[in-house]
Amino acid sequence: MIPSLTLEKNKTYKYEQVLKKALKYFNGDEMAATTWMKKYAVKNEDGLYEETTPEDMHHRMAREFAKIEDKFGNDTSHENLSEYGKTRTNLTEEDIFGLFKDFKYVIPQGSVMSALGHPHMIASLSNCVVVPSTYDSYGGIMHTDQQLVQLFKRRCGVGVDISGLRPANAKVSNAAGSTTGAVSFMHRFSDTTREVAQNGRRGALMLTIDIAHPDVEDFVTIKQDLSKVTGANISVRLSDEFMKAVVEDKEYTHRWPIDAPIDEAKYVKIIKAKDLWETIISCAHKTAEPGLIFWDRQHWYSTSSVYPGFENASTNPCSEIAMQGGDSCRLIALNLYSFVDNPFTDKATFNKKKFYEVAYESQRLMDDLVELELGHIERIMDKIKSDPEPDHIKASELATWELLYNTGKIGRRTGLGFTALADCVAALGHAIDSTEALNAVDEIMRTKFEAEFDSSIDMAIQRGAFGNFDPEVEKTSEFVQMMEKEFPAIYKRMMENGRRNISISTVAPTGTLSMLAQTSSGIEPVFMLGYKRRRKINSAADDAKVTFVDDMGDSWEEFDVFHPKLNEWMKVTGETDINLSPYAGSTAPEIDWIKRVELQALVQKYVTHSISSTINLPEDIEVDKVAQIYIESWKKGLKGITVYRDGSRSGVLVSSDDKKEKTEAEMQEADEKALSNFSKSFGVTSAPKRPKKLQADVIRFQNDYEKWMAVVGKIDGRPYEIFTGRLEDSFNLPPFVEEGWVIKNKIENGENRYDFQFIDKEGYRTTIEGLSRSFNKEFWNYAKLISGVLRHGMPINYIVDLVSDLSLYDDNINTWKNGVARALKRYIPDGTVAADKKCPSCGDPNGLIYEEGCLNCKSCGHSKCG
Repeated sequence: MIPSLTLEKNKTYKYEQVLKKALKYFNGDEMAATTWMKKYAVKNEDGLYEETTPEDMHHRMAREFAKIEDKFGNDTSHENLSEYGKTRTNLTEEDIFGLFKDFKYVIPQGSVMSALGHPHMIASLSNCVVVPSTYDSYGGIMHTDQQLVQLFKRRCGVGVDISGLRPANAKVSNAAGSTTGAVSFMHRFSDTTREVAQNGRRGALMLTIDIAHPDVEDFVTIKQDLSKVTGANISVRLSDEFMKAVVEDKEYTHRWPIDAPIDEAKYVKIIKAKDLWETIISCAHKTAEPGLIFWDRQHWYSTSSVYPGFENASTNPCSEIAMQGGDSCRLIALNLYSFVDNPFTDKATFNKKKFYEVAYESQRLMDDLVELELGHIERIMDKIKSDPEPDHIKASELATWELLYNTGKIGRRTGLGFTALADCVAALGHAIDSTEALNAVDEIMRTKFEAEFDSSIDMAIQRGAFGNFDPEVEKTSEFVQMMEKEFPAIYKRMMENGRRNISISTVAPTGTLSMLAQTSSGIEPVFMLGYKRRRKINSAADDAKVTFVDDMGDSWEEFDVFHPKLNEWMKVTGETDINLSPYAGSTAPEIDWIKRVELQALVQKYVTHSISSTINLPEDIEVDKVAQIYIESWKKGLKGITVYRDGSRSGVLVSSDDKKEKTEAEMQEADEKALSNFSKSFGVTSAPKRPKKLQADVIRFQNDYEKWMAVVGKIDGRPYEIFTGRLEDSFNLPPFVEEGWVIKNKIENGENRYDFQFIDKEGYRTTIEGLSRSFNKEFWNYAKLISGVLRHGMPINYIVDLVSDLSLYDDNINTWKNGVARALKRYIPDGTVAADKKCPSCGDPNGLIYEEGCLNCKSCGHSKCG
């Protein structure tokens, strides 16, 4: 294990000093420089930097990896080693640094870059964890909730399956008499994620449910209201049984417990499979959720799930790692672009020898990383034991880390992936959806497979196989059956000697890493080849290049920003017409989706885990086409895939390109139509009549050092009225209350009184009379005005801007105003274009859209949350 890190007084640097050096390192790429500074550069307790460029980070990581290489050594005397294994020399710190340097060959993923060797941080090196499926009791639900908190705070993303919770209205032996069902607890886990993911902490959650569960339709549809379960991704585990029923248009039987034979299940529900399938696809088309996981393929085409005790329970938040509850995985990516010799020329070739050697060594680094993680978990457990909390309070946290430690030590799960596939293929001169590209990728994946399995088998000989290796169990794996057929020599050597790691490879999303490496991301095609960026300039300067002057008289330079490797193509070829490049017609919205599925199926063949992958489709794509993609993906043997319709939901870059140039006549017709619509709609509106009882959300937040609360009454999920103010004793709801009802009553003098009702923990309805008592009268009157605007249909993003722009006369009311804006932002549909669309960072005049209450630029990634 790694020893505890000794805190030393290191030289420190201020923000401006580091920014200057980081900008130079990234050749002026401000986004890459500031992202690295924010996420990965070591800072001390005072917020001062101890690293100035990624080179410092790469030295930091190389030192830690070298300790493990020195610990295990490199005994090449074993006769059963691979040919390369017999001749290699032990990796030194300098060798490892050479692999990391400039993000050229090997890129450890985020948790490793931020936490490994960090003297001031006690955090996990695992990118993803799956916790045991939630036990069917309130104690079990609370236990899962606590596990999420403890893992999020150590920088882990988490997956949890809720299929074990009994369905809605099932009998329970407590005061409620019946349960609210599995789906009702999604809100708790989602809110926990959002609560922890503040002030620099990290929270990422995947919730899954099996298609057999009777509550699955409620699970599938819950996020069609974009204000619900905002802290989690959701996916459905689809069985072959269900998919065959869909294709053959047959009935399907839900059951609970989900793994019980139908005739022994406590709850059974028969449905028409195609009806449920159409609901699932409609939701995926509309909002890109739920994700679909082909669960039988996840299990059988696996080297780990076939082992007793290692059966997959759920996946991590991005779905590329399925594993049992109580296990975790660390990630490293190979930069495929760097293995292309003479890129973008007629002499371009992929250097298979270099790639094999680096992939082999990277799998060793992956196993070293397991050992480093065990050391980090020991530090975490030592920290927990030394905490002043009573033992009974910290028992659950300690048990969670002990479970991850023991499981990690037995299975030694790794996740070696890659990035820059699109750039690699383009550098070889191929369109990514071409037959030539598929052939090239097949060769690359076969080489990677050979290298990483040779490495893991050699480590089994030198270091010992993972704890439960069993040739008889191995034979039940469809993945291993593929090995026997296509890689007989490797298969034979593995069956004789075992392998070091229960599961080896994956394809994870690499968005931030690719930004730092300045490449395409993971398996994905390039989304956009470029965009226009604007920069304010001094027009009087000698070298000023004024593109235009705005209404305020400010001068701006406008220039094109291209995908980094497209710039390389321009330099190599001397061409400036991007339509002549190998990227032309190969962006995410343009490629043939059938070829895209084929590409993923081809890569999946050689990957022991799964693949994080997205098919981008135009906004006007039909629902049937989405269904066709998913059916084809299942037939091709994919373990899962995500389909994003342009603009359907947050997380999708929305293209700002005009679909086509309009003629003058078409523009005139459009103007006349807009005026006609305006004249029809500009008039007196009629607000929907307020029912006596209105569903409401309770939103808590802090303004400066004061605790505030908003109660937002809704009709059909849209805000109808809002009450906001400081929390006071007269109306201080219990912390668990997140929703309820606002009830309007007449009192004796004829005035209205608003009461608040909620359901307590035991299922009883509790009513607090006089909601208005808690709020300052001036705040109350302002809220009535805003509520009037809400119920008369003004778009919520405009209301947020209206409230934010109010000029009020004292600090208390301005604080209240900020609270109202923050409360209402969560109801702005993701993808809504901001009223002022211009990005302050890149100057894109149509760049800003709302995503999860934040303003994000779809061009440059600039983000601002209020």
